[in-house]
Parts: sequence; C-alpha cells; structure tokens
Amino acid sequence: MIRHPAVAGQFYPDQPDYLRQVIEGFLVAEGQPIKAVAVVAPHAGYVYSGPLAGRVMAAVEVPETVVILGPNHSGLGADQAIMTEGQWVTPLGNVPLDPELAHLILDHAPDLTEDARAHAREHSLEVQVPILRQRNPDLKIVPICQSYTDFETCEGIGQGIARAVQEYQRKTLIVASTDMTHFESAESARQKDELAIARILALDPEGLLNTVRGHGISMCGVVPTTTALVAALDLGATQAKLIDYTNSGEVNHDYRSVVGYAGVVVD
Repeated sequence: MIRHPAVAGQFYPDQPDYLRQVIEGFLVAEGQPIKAVAVVAPHAGYVYSGPLAGRVMAAVEVPETVVILGPNHSGLGADQAIMTEGQWVTPLGNVPLDPELAHLILDHAPDLTEDARAHAREHSLEVQVPILRQRNPDLKIVPICQSYTDFETCEGIGQGIARAVQEYQRKTLIVASTDMTHFESAESARQKDELAIARILALDPEGLLNTVRGHGISMCGVVPTTTALVAALDLGATQAKLIDYTNSGEVNHDYRSVVGYAGVVVD
C-alpha cells in the first residue's frame, strides 16, 4: 500500500531541498532532547504552526518508530482507522510503516479497523511526517486516524496502544496531532484553550474530553489527544510540559478569527 501526499505543496513545500531547509529552521532545541513518551503537536500549514511543531519535535528524542494519531477531517473511511503495512511517500523520501507494531496495536485495540481510505486525504498526520523524518531518517510510522467518539473508545484504543508498545519492547514515541480553537477571536481562543491545555498538563484524558465538549472548544484532535494521554499514562508517564501556545494571528495579524496551536511534551 503506497500512500501519496495529499497536501504537499499546500501545507508544506514539495521541493525536497527547500523543505529540508524550512524544517531545519523549525528544529530549535532548548537543551538536550529528552526521552518522551508522547507529544502533542499542531498540524496547520507550516507557515502557521510549523515553528511550534518543530520546537516540539526538537525537544524530544525521535526513535525509529512513531505512532501518529490524528483526527479525521475528511470523513472518509472507518471511524477509527489504522494502516498496518506499506509506505507513505514524502518529498524527503518514502517512509515505511512498522507492520510489527501496527499489527500488535490492531490485536490489542479491537475498536480499530484496518482502513487506508481514512488516511488518503488526511493532512493531520501527513504534515508531521516530514518533520519527524528530518529528526530521524530511519523513521517508521504507525498512523491512526480517529473520528468523533466517546471516552470508552479512546480508553480502549489508548490501552491497546500501550499494551502493544510494551510487547513490542522497542522505544516508541506517540504523537497526538491537533489544533486548538478554530475561528474565534484570539482572546476567546486563549481562554478556551487554556482550559483544555490544563487538562493535558494534568494528564487527565477523560477530563480533557469532557472539558472540550462541555465548553464547546473546537479542538479538532481532542479524540487522538485523549487516546494518546491514556496510552502515555499506561506507559508510565508522570508529567507534561507546555512548550508554547500561539495562534494564526501571530502570522497573518488577524486576531479577530484565529486558530490556536499548542505544543506539549509528555514524559
């Protein structure tokens, strides 16, 4: 199964040399990279959220295998979709999937369905891959695309990921891909997003899902972030650190209608 890029040349450059140059400009490390269990990173066009996504990835060691969870914006395919085999084409070269870990996750998380259709046009996972590959040229991925669901489903998938990673017995990073509040004023977005970020930093996955839905926060990746937090806790995570919070207005100077972006490291 070969997945071709859906948003290269739109969300990020499609020229390899220029793409490497852009990503290297994002990979600003503040100290030595740490061994993290999971990260939360934004997935807008690189001009908007690339610098923050790069800071997140620069803050952690990126092992050979990364599980990437993102929301399903297109509505295509299964509600909870995993790809287990094949390659993802990127301008920086093909990135193989890790079939061993992917099949373990599928075995331990029966709510997941093997389905490439959900991934075919989804940008939320795709935009993370070139940055991760720049950090580790030997990158292999396990992509999981999630639609709206309840906490019990998030919990089951998260626990399944954790059990699979433990059985896999090799270092694995979990990436939750999400943007925060969409198309509200910068002030309103920050007020709402602070509520959600507080639950992420408290390592409270059920509280995050309840807060986002209870306060009408348009955090598109709340389901994958909830799932990732469940997995991280089962894998022994004890703390989370906010790398930064920003919004699209910092780039286009329109603060009346912004998209919020948060970067978090969980270890």
